[in-house]
Amino acid sequence: MNYVVKELYIYPIKSLAGITVQSAKAEEMGFEKDRRWMLIDEENQFITQREYPKLSQFYPNIKGNKIEISHYDSTHEFLIEESLNEPVFSKVWDDESMVVEVNKATSKWFSEALGFSCKLVKILNKGDRKHNSSRLNQTLNVSLADGYPYLLIGSKSLEFLNEKLKEKVTIQRFRPNIVISSQLPHEEDFFDAFQIGTVKFQNVKPSGRCVMVNNNPKTGIVFKEPLKTLSTYRTSNNNVFFGTNIFSLNEGTIAVGDDLTFKI
Repeated sequence: MNYVVKELYIYPIKSLAGITVQSAKAEEMGFEKDRRWMLIDEENQFITQREYPKLSQFYPNIKGNKIEISHYDSTHEFLIEESLNEPVFSKVWDDESMVVEVNKATSKWFSEALGFSCKLVKILNKGDRKHNSSRLNQTLNVSLADGYPYLLIGSKSLEFLNEKLKEKVTIQRFRPNIVISSQLPHEEDFFDAFQIGTVKFQNVKPSGRCVMVNNNPKTGIVFKEPLKTLSTYRTSNNNVFFGTNIFSLNEGTIAVGDDLTFKI
């Protein structure tokens, strides 16, 4: 069987739109620049599309040493390296996360666009957020992603779902980092260790999905699908699964077109 990388995505700011890329540098915390930023409210709680579906309508773009955000007819940019010096203590779910505000102007722009006070913050150092994995019985240095550093999805999993849906959905609903060509629906759930390019990965567990997959990334409007249909055949222990969580065992660059192999 031949598995090939079809698409790669990074999501610089947690819960905003993603960026499709031709290659990406794999790091312990996830792809370089993937979910290194997030929005927090006045109580320093992280903000996602679960509560604010319109976050999907903010589109980041990396331009040299800057990140530009487009939101309808408004744009804003900030330097990738910039941040204020004062630490902010937040959480991503149960994981304590030390972050820093990017700058006051950027926080003001997001606050005005969203209609409530918030800050854009950044994780600076490996180890500023640790995720304790009961499945692995180890602690991982992670970014500001929900849990694990990477999400991998096989192409047949999406095809199988779309066969059951009246209105087809795109892979962007599921916010993967790596999309591979596959032969069987959800066979990626059962991968163990594998390699793409020079990077070795370890599978952790299938990814439990939430209402965010019902948010149409093109419109920011939430319906009942595809979670309703997925729940009819992908439910276990009250979780609905789609795609699988993985982490990297070393650093390196992977690219669209690379083979996925199990000889590591």
